[in-house]
Amino acid sequence: MLSSSTSTLRLHQPTRPHRRHPPAPAAGGATHLAPSRRWRGHPPAAPLRARPQRIRALDAAQPFDYESRAAGLLEERQRLKIAIVGFGNFGQFLARTFARQGHTLLAHSRTDHSALAATLGASFFTDPHDLCECHPDVVLLATSILSAEAVLRSLPVHRLRRNTLFVDVLSVKEFPRNLLLSSLPPDFDVICTHPMFGPESARDGWDGLPFVFDKVRVGDCPARRARAEAFLNIFEREGCRMVEMSCAEHDAHAAETQFLTHTVGRMLAMLELQSTPINTKGYETLLRLVDNTCSDSFDLYNGLFMYNKNSTELLNRLEWAMDSVKKKLFDGLHDVLRKQLFEGSAQAPNTSNVRK
Repeated sequence: MLSSSTSTLRLHQPTRPHRRHPPAPAAGGATHLAPSRRWRGHPPAAPLRARPQRIRALDAAQPFDYESRAAGLLEERQRLKIAIVGFGNFGQFLARTFARQGHTLLAHSRTDHSALAATLGASFFTDPHDLCECHPDVVLLATSILSAEAVLRSLPVHRLRRNTLFVDVLSVKEFPRNLLLSSLPPDFDVICTHPMFGPESARDGWDGLPFVFDKVRVGDCPARRARAEAFLNIFEREGCRMVEMSCAEHDAHAAETQFLTHTVGRMLAMLELQSTPINTKGYETLLRLVDNTCSDSFDLYNGLFMYNKNSTELLNRLEWAMDSVKKKLFDGLHDVLRKQLFEGSAQAPNTSNVRK
């Protein structure tokens, strides 16, 4: 009824200017009649469809926008401030990947690597006090095995936040585990790791390469657990094969997989082997082994021996194996010589006396 009376009022006042309805650009009076016809029936279809479409579009965008913001926040939380202590060859190797993933990098070393650090976007500190006052989330110990204890004791850990995460990447694990637990305050978190690769073996990326870790001490707090996972995620994102095992188990395996490999490579290097025109695949493998092992410093090899209690036993086994092979060869040679010396003799020699 309201719509009818309203239409009637409009029809009975033709001389009144239509201020509320501006004239149509082309259709003339048809524009004035069309609204009254649509008003008497059902609500106009086109305008009502426009509003729900806009609302539905906003509703559809909101989950996407929320998920995008949530993903951004998660990635932001996983970005760490990492202080690399020992910014040598291996520390720089790790820093390149850390920087590419967007982590904030601090660096400290006895040698001034400030120029190289700047190319990676890292802040270099010659004074460890200045480094610790930046309050990194993670302190990464990337020194040599032989200097790890002296370097750790030189850090003013009292200037760090009291629940800082310490991580080592040394090639032995029981030694740094005991060192970190005995030297750091009890509130500090400790993860012992060993990337089983280096600049030479990982020239084509880290995908499929083993990364060993042991969560030695991580506080029972969501933030501290998340920080530990964020650090390990650096290597997982690069495709590393994540291997969680105890430090003791690692050292037992590493005596064979690493110390033995380095020992054989350095023994072959002493022979000064050269490439030949008739190289076999096996011989080329030995040449590559020499290159890979001797590109590392002797300090690394010495550390593998001194700070892994399994290394001495393995050296003894290696020496026994060499003696056994030599004995087998020379025993065979002696048998051949005996046959040649006594061939055609009327009486066979008393071999039992000869062997004595």
